[in-house]
Amino acid sequence: MTDTTNQPEQPEQGSAAPEGDAPPVPKPSGIPKPSAIPTPASLARPATPRPTPPMAGEDHSAAAAFGRVDENGIVHVRTKEGEREVGSFPGASPAEALTYFARKYDELYASAVLLEQRLAKPEVPAKDVGDALKILAEQVEGAAVVGDLDALHAKLDEIQSGIARKRGLEQEARAAARAQARTEREAIVAAAEAIADQPENKIQWKQSGARMRELLDEWKQHQRSSTRLDRDAETALWQRFSVARNRFDKARRAHFAGLDAAHAEAKAAKERLVEEAERLAASTEWSATAGAYKRLMDEWRRAGRASRSDDDQLWARFKAAQDAFFGAKDQVVAAEEERFQENLAVKEGLLKEAEALLPVADLEQAKAALRSVQDRWEAAGKVPRADVDRLEKALRRVEQAVRDTDEKRWRSSNPEVAARAQGMVDQLERAVADLEADLDTARSAGNESTIRKAQEALEARRAWLEQARSAASEFGG
Repeated sequence: MTDTTNQPEQPEQGSAAPEGDAPPVPKPSGIPKPSAIPTPASLARPATPRPTPPMAGEDHSAAAAFGRVDENGIVHVRTKEGEREVGSFPGASPAEALTYFARKYDELYASAVLLEQRLAKPEVPAKDVGDALKILAEQVEGAAVVGDLDALHAKLDEIQSGIARKRGLEQEARAAARAQARTEREAIVAAAEAIADQPENKIQWKQSGARMRELLDEWKQHQRSSTRLDRDAETALWQRFSVARNRFDKARRAHFAGLDAAHAEAKAAKERLVEEAERLAASTEWSATAGAYKRLMDEWRRAGRASRSDDDQLWARFKAAQDAFFGAKDQVVAAEEERFQENLAVKEGLLKEAEALLPVADLEQAKAALRSVQDRWEAAGKVPRADVDRLEKALRRVEQAVRDTDEKRWRSSNPEVAARAQGMVDQLERAVADLEADLDTARSAGNESTIRKAQEALEARRAWLEQARSAASEFGG
C-alpha cells in the first residue's frame, strides 16, 4: 500500500466538493506498476486508508474515466446497472477526488491480477487462492472506488472459475496419487505375505527378516508422505500387512525355538562323545581304539549341529583327544616300521628263492622247496605296511603256479579221467568216418545242398576230434 503518513483525512460520503471548476479528466492509461500492487495478505488486514494526493508518475485516468463529480462535490461511479455515489473528497479538486477513488480501484484490480498470477502457479494450492479471493471479494463488495467495476467483477469471476478448474485438477491429481499410493502399499503387503507364505524348509530367515524390516520402513515412509489413503482402505491394508508380519514372526520364533532345542540335544550328545574320546586318548589298544574312534566319528556326524560356538569348542576337544591317540599310535607304528625293515630284507630274499622254482620242472622238489620258503616266511615276522600287499601277492603267484602243476599231473594220472578222454576220441573218430561216407554219397548224387551240409558237419567233428586227442594225450592216452 502507498504510505499515507501525514496525509489529509479520508473524505466522507455526502461531503461537499471543493469549490471551483473541475479539471479535465485525464486520459485512461491502464493498471499501475506491480510495485504499487498490494499483496493478498495485506488485503486481509483491515485498515482505515487515508486519502493521499496521486503520486507523481502514477496514472489512474483509465479508472477515473468511469466516474464523475457532481456540483456538490459528490463522486459517482458508472456501472452497467447505472450510477451510484462513492463519496467525496473535501478540499480537493474534482480531478483530485476522481484520481483518489480511481487509485483505490486500481489497487483492488492489481490485487486481482496478482491473485490470478498466483492461481497460474502449479505449486500454489487452489485453497490458498480461494481464501485470498474471498477476502478480496469482501473488499470489492460496496467498495468506495471509481473504475470499471464490471471488469473487476468479471476478473473475480474468472479467478473463481480458475479456482474451480484447479480444484478439479488437484482432485484428479490427489486421486491418481492415492491410486498410486494404494498400488505401492498393496505391493508392500503382497511382498510381506509372500515372505510369510514361504515353506519353512525353504525360508532364508536372516534375509527374509531383513526384507520384512525394509517393508515396514517403506510403509512408515508412505505414512509420512502427503498422500494418504482413505481410512477404510488404509486400515484393511495395514491389517493384512500386520497379519503377514505376525505370521512370519511367529514362524521364526517357532523355528529358532526348535533350533535351540535341537542345538541343545546335539550339544548334549557331542559332550558325551567328547568325554568318551578323551577317555580313549591314552589307550594303547591300537586296533580296538582306532575302531572306537571311527564309531565315535560316525556318531558325531549323526548327532547334528549344536550352536556354532558350542560346536567349535566341542570339536576342538574331540579332535585334540583323537589327535593325541593317533599321534601316539603313529609313533609306535613308526618305531615298528623301523624294526620291520630287517624282516623286509628276509622276505625279499625268500621271494626270490620261491620265484626261482618257476617254471616247475620237478614237482615234488618244487613243493618241498616252497614249503620251506613258507615256513621261513611266517617266521620272518611283519614287514612295513607299504610292502605287505606287494610281497604277499608275489608269493601267492608262485604258490598258485605249483598248485596248477600238481593238479595237472593228478588229472593226467587218473585212470577214470583218461578212459573218458579216450572214449571221447573213439566216439568222434567214428562220427568223422560216418560223415566222410555221407559226403561221398552226396557227391555221387550231385546234391549241392547236401554236400555243403555234410562238409560243414565233417569239419566241425574233425576240429572236436583234434581237441579230444590233445586232451587224451595229457592223460597218457
